[in-house]
Amino acid sequence: MKKSLFIIITLLVMQFGYGQNNEILADSYYKKGEFKKALIIYQNLLKEKPYSYNFLFKLVETHQQLEEFQNAQDILVQRLAKRRNPTLIVELGYNYQLQDSLSKAQTLYEEAISFIDEKPNYIYSVARKFEDHSLLDEAIRIYDKGKVLTPDKNYSIQLARIYGDQGNVEKMFENYIEYIEYKPNYLNNIKRAISEFISENNENENNIFLRRQLLKKIQQNPNPYWYEMLSWLYVQEKAYSKSFTQEKALYKRNPISLDRIIELAITALDDNDEDTAKNIFNYILKTTQDTSTALTAHQYILEIDSNNGDEKLLNQIEARYKTLFKEYGLSDNTLSLQLSFGEFLAFTKKNTEEATSFLRESMKLNISEFQQATVKLLLADILVLQERFNEALIFYSQIQANLKNSTISQEARFKVAKTSYYKGDFDWAESQLKILKSSTSQLIANDALDLKLLISDNKYEDSTRTALKLYAKADLYDFQNKTDKAISVLDIILGEHKGESIIDQALFKQAKLYEAKKQYDKAEANYLLIIKDYREDILMDDALYHLAELYNIYLARPEEAKANYERIIFEHEDSIYFIEARKKFRMLRGDPIN
Repeated sequence: MKKSLFIIITLLVMQFGYGQNNEILADSYYKKGEFKKALIIYQNLLKEKPYSYNFLFKLVETHQQLEEFQNAQDILVQRLAKRRNPTLIVELGYNYQLQDSLSKAQTLYEEAISFIDEKPNYIYSVARKFEDHSLLDEAIRIYDKGKVLTPDKNYSIQLARIYGDQGNVEKMFENYIEYIEYKPNYLNNIKRAISEFISENNENENNIFLRRQLLKKIQQNPNPYWYEMLSWLYVQEKAYSKSFTQEKALYKRNPISLDRIIELAITALDDNDEDTAKNIFNYILKTTQDTSTALTAHQYILEIDSNNGDEKLLNQIEARYKTLFKEYGLSDNTLSLQLSFGEFLAFTKKNTEEATSFLRESMKLNISEFQQATVKLLLADILVLQERFNEALIFYSQIQANLKNSTISQEARFKVAKTSYYKGDFDWAESQLKILKSSTSQLIANDALDLKLLISDNKYEDSTRTALKLYAKADLYDFQNKTDKAISVLDIILGEHKGESIIDQALFKQAKLYEAKKQYDKAEANYLLIIKDYREDILMDDALYHLAELYNIYLARPEEAKANYERIIFEHEDSIYFIEARKKFRMLRGDPIN
């Protein structure tokens, strides 16, 4: 008995596996356009499972691909004689449509649509069958019927997708908004679905549609998810102040966490909207009862002010740091603020000795090994700033030894390479950079690759490596915020090393320094030289993109920006700037969909 049962099970498994493998093979033939081979297998599969709608439709579609419309019609008519299924009626109508018998097709479509009145359980399957054949108006009619016949169900997500396919963005938004009301927890999914229809331009027609509908919803029924959605839209438009208004309204309704508002402030700051970011952090300071949150807000405000201050204001900022340390103490809780203060003293006030002394005291606190490493990393950076390279290398090496394979250890290794490069020890720097090419941190890996290419491309051209040493010196001046000196050193390279491979690198770096000094005409001239004389080199797409950004953001020359974005799209498809260039090109061209 057991043996017989085993044989039966084995045969069933073999039969299932055989059928499954044949279906895969038939599908493969169909996708490759080998319809006759697919047809034979689908016929056999349907004989094995004569009630399978899946195999029946695949067989019909294969006949249609072979333009054997009568065969397809016979199969459908025979099956309909046994049972009047509306999906078969749609398929039969489509078979007539393929033969240009549009009146017959339309009659059958209407029959299928009317069928829903009696049997609403067919709504999804019939609508999907219409969608499969791009009969979107008919699918819309089915779902609209569904709203009346089955009011307990919601078809908004299906309708939104169809209206999106039709390009009817306003109706798409209406249905997505209706679905949010039905299932608020789908809000993030809806954001992703509509993001491609939204532009940074707040005057874009689609943005106006969505904004108008959300504001109407807030007036009618001020649920939190409408404020959240409107806040998201304002962020897409980079209108961070308006987004902040919505976030405040949300917080007042549910004052549990300031995390969303903090995230908005950081987003605004990353996008160089310092005024809005500062306003938000000041609001956080007034609102929060949490010490850690208050310290974070204080730190961001001080760092924003540090970027824009004269000598008098910098002295006031220093005093504010010291007041905070008196209020909150020097401990692991304020370590982030201590690091910020150390960086402020060294890089902004140029008081490296006081910064070093202060940070050495921070290292004596009862802090974790990782926190010790963050202090050492900044201390080493300040030592590089002072050109005390060997002392800096000791700190970097200690971090590597104590926290092996961590991200901060990889960062320390990169800084060992960079410091060696500043010193002119290019071979040792290159050996460290080779290891970092496979870093788990993509940012470190990219920076390591860029520096390695700079060294390897230029160290053999001149046995004395004069140009490379000058370039490293300019890099160091840049790190030390000595921008004018860096530009002057790059001028020496451009004047005395014409024809060498480092020239395009020097032009590009100098252009970025000119941008930092807001000397945009000079930056433009450098980018144009790279585009004119170094079109086959690695920096060509960089020059195109940064020149486009210059025209777009600073020089108010959108047509020239558009032309450069377009060159990246059509001439540099593998560029890291491709996606951003395409997005900005479309926005400048005024496309309704991003």
